[in-house]
Amino acid sequence: MLSDLKTLMTRSSALFMQDLVGVTALMVMLFVGLHLPGFL
Repeated sequence: MLSDLKTLMTRSSALFMQDLVGVTALMVMLFVGLHLPGFL
C-alpha cells in the first residue's frame, strides 16, 4: 500500500501540487468570505 502511494506521488507530482494549490486557494477564500461580514 505504501509503495503504491509512493509510485502514485512520483507519477503525478505536478498534478498533486496543482490540486494542493487549488485547495489552499479555496480554503483562503472560504475563510475570508466567512470573516468579511464581521469586519464590515
